[in-house]
Amino acid sequence: MPDRFGHDGSDPYTRLVTAILAISVGNSRTQLGRFEDGAGELAASEHVANDSLDLIVERVAHHWEALHDEEAVVAIASVNNTVATPLTARIEGRLATSVVRVGHDLSPPISTRLDPQTKTGIDRLLGAVAAYRTLKQACVIVDCGTAVTVDFVDGEGVFHGGAIAPGAQMQLDALSRGTAALPKIEFALPEDDHFGRNTEQAMLQGVTNSIRGLVQRLVERYAEAQGAFPVVVATGGDAGLLLEHEDCVDRIVPDLILIGIAATVAAGLVDESADE
Repeated sequence: MPDRFGHDGSDPYTRLVTAILAISVGNSRTQLGRFEDGAGELAASEHVANDSLDLIVERVAHHWEALHDEEAVVAIASVNNTVATPLTARIEGRLATSVVRVGHDLSPPISTRLDPQTKTGIDRLLGAVAAYRTLKQACVIVDCGTAVTVDFVDGEGVFHGGAIAPGAQMQLDALSRGTAALPKIEFALPEDDHFGRNTEQAMLQGVTNSIRGLVQRLVERYAEAQGAFPVVVATGGDAGLLLEHEDCVDRIVPDLILIGIAATVAAGLVDESADE
């Protein structure tokens, strides 16, 4: 049965039997994902706010117990080491097992065409791994979270980088912080109107359409560079709100980074097996 990408599951990385508990630590929340059949279909996932390490550890323990597999691998990737470092230590103590740090113990299995010495966010690389290994063609990965990233992977699976911009809430916070009159508001979709008819709605209209316009323009630029329109995959906490009905976006995959973590672990196991 095709998965959320419309893929039939024939990739060799989906056929390892080792269960994987994938953990992605973001700037404001941590995402957990349970893969009961290696890098195959995701069995369960959830998000937990980063303001409670106790709750994150409890939820990790819940998913670990649900795997019922002594050979399961726990893997964590992070763009927020302030949270990830103590979280890793606490998980190892609670589960009595070592945690694989993606980006430290294992590198995402993707080549890049970037400036020398560039340090790219692990989440961007993992999104690229997940998208390309599933689609097997040129693709754009849009991640709408605290920041918005729009990255390009070519038809050979090479990551070219892309663009980074403030996310929706960050833009709203900057408007409030940088002006005397604009209020502090939480991000939500604006009302279904062409015009923002009050200050709050005008701010929401501006932020929403700035991100939608950014994505559309960058997809067009990437298509111009490669001579054809790539498949566009969106992920991140705000992707559904911002991009669900945008014509330039082909698929929204909320668990893309978790899939990338599982694929990285699976690729590492394949390499280790080959070395033996």
